[in-house]
Amino acid sequence: MRHRFDVNIALNIFHCIIHFTQPVQQTIHMPFSNIITDWLESMHIDVSRGKLEHMTVLYSRISTRSFTKTGFEARSDGIRWIDRRALGEGWRDRPRGAGQAPAPEVADPEADVEAPASPGPFYYKGIYHLFYQYNPYGSVWGNIVWGHSVSTDLINWYALDPAIYPSKPFDIYGCWSGSATVLPDGMPVILYTGIVDNFKTQVQNIAFPANLSDPLLREWDKPDYNPVISSDPSISATQFRDPTTAWLHPDNKHWSIAIGGTREVGQRGVAILYRSKDFVNWTKAKHPLHSSKGTGMWECPDFFPVAVGGREGRDTSATGRGVKHVLKVSLDRTRFEYYTLGTYYPALDRYLPDQALVDGSDGLRYDYGNFYASKTFFDPAKRRRVLTGWANESDTIADDVSKGWSGVILVPRELWLDENGRQLLQWPVEEFDRLRSKHVSLANQVVNPGGFFRVNNIDAVQADVEVTFEISSLEKAEDFDPSYVGDAQAYCARHAADVKGGVGPFGLYVLADPALEERTAVFFKVFKHKRKHVVLFCHDPTRSTKRENIYKPTFAGFVDVDIDSSKTISLRSLIDHSVVESFGAGGKICITSRVYPSLAIGRDAHLFVFNNGAVDVKVSELNAWEIRTPFMNKEI
Repeated sequence: MRHRFDVNIALNIFHCIIHFTQPVQQTIHMPFSNIITDWLESMHIDVSRGKLEHMTVLYSRISTRSFTKTGFEARSDGIRWIDRRALGEGWRDRPRGAGQAPAPEVADPEADVEAPASPGPFYYKGIYHLFYQYNPYGSVWGNIVWGHSVSTDLINWYALDPAIYPSKPFDIYGCWSGSATVLPDGMPVILYTGIVDNFKTQVQNIAFPANLSDPLLREWDKPDYNPVISSDPSISATQFRDPTTAWLHPDNKHWSIAIGGTREVGQRGVAILYRSKDFVNWTKAKHPLHSSKGTGMWECPDFFPVAVGGREGRDTSATGRGVKHVLKVSLDRTRFEYYTLGTYYPALDRYLPDQALVDGSDGLRYDYGNFYASKTFFDPAKRRRVLTGWANESDTIADDVSKGWSGVILVPRELWLDENGRQLLQWPVEEFDRLRSKHVSLANQVVNPGGFFRVNNIDAVQADVEVTFEISSLEKAEDFDPSYVGDAQAYCARHAADVKGGVGPFGLYVLADPALEERTAVFFKVFKHKRKHVVLFCHDPTRSTKRENIYKPTFAGFVDVDIDSSKTISLRSLIDHSVVESFGAGGKICITSRVYPSLAIGRDAHLFVFNNGAVDVKVSELNAWEIRTPFMNKEI
């Protein structure tokens, strides 16, 4: 039997002033004033992304204690797992008709999963551990603890009690993100950011497993000597968070970590470097691991090596020949993530990006859509680097409260260096394929200009689609406007799916109703640029729903492919009720969108192939599978 907590929810709408006459006693011992502050901050975030026209504040009055087993729940209509501060989608699931939940991600039907969504995943004694920032009391920001779920295959997940929650002076106002490191003797250790006062002063704390003989690591101890790292006058104490997984120096004499921060009145993003010989006593280095002016606060930094050649992953401490390093940061000012490839110099403890790459909002991205607060880990069982990321909601806070959850953790992805050395490639972990069930396929079907067709005999509300397109000619490609070189998203909005073009747009309509009144377009379009061609890859959800007050941004990126030589390009889309994750050109580019159909739900959600260009496009091969729902929030 799943234990639940009793919560009486009241919605109060105010326009500037919020007054509470009495504090509310809470079992997690977090000052109630901090909860209100967190909620207000979440309002600002939502307003900035265009979700709200007024401020709505959720006031949760907790009447009883019960804090256990608040994890994901299996849904009959999906597979996703939703972060515990959020509540679900299909395989990242939520209930059908309540905005359409996903399935293979992680979701909790009564909680809120917020960024950073996936701090510190790791592998221990045959079990994958996923931690995530989680509000067990509601589907809005506040009451943040570390939710904890485990899996043997990265697809079927089991919820445990929260691993870390506010309880001591060094984290009494919140347990924010962090990372896990597995030490050479096999013991996992967590470093995380604690909030110590109403001003959001941030410190770094350490936690150890209470019982190493328990492979589920259900209990964690937070020593009273915390915090192990505090800010100094050169650091903004309220912009000092999210320690990385540690890496061991090649001389085996000290560990290093990076912590996200800013300098120069918040204008220079910094990966602040700390070192330790015993993993408890940390000293700030005289220089950062890396920094870049004009980029603002660096959240959720991640620093790790990738192999030069092949897909095999590398332990986080690997250095030397045969590896390049990746530095990823989540930019607070844009709410997107960016990464560079470069060289790490252990003797100097410095990272230098490759000359052709730039930091900040003009840099490379894991995902050009709704994707934030990601974290990778090295999987020693399969010698691979695995990426987990979080997608926020794009409907309203009122919807979040109504459906009882918010935010999803996406399907884990394997990550490796492209053979060209210029970018990373990503692909859903191989275990995901085990969820495939009913299969349909077709080949060598030509789609004429302005044409489209439906892919029949498949339930497309929860599906996995792989398709290869062959372009008959590039002669009618339109000229590329170079003023959009740094803004593919704006170019996609200008050249949307319904705008007739030369070579494209062509691709898929997913989560489409039979009359195509609702549809989300996933497509390519080819432009002429000098003596070559440029390929734009887009998600266009502007016609995804007839519901009002839904944020429906187009997302896009340019694909690093030689379309002139091949005249072919591939696409894989994972479709899951309200989540669409797409992988273009074999994982060279990825886009995630959140959509909320009102017509294209359940058996009324269909899959189409379309071509709004002026030249024929052939579907060389298309394979589509219905996707089964794995365990989500199953009790152990």
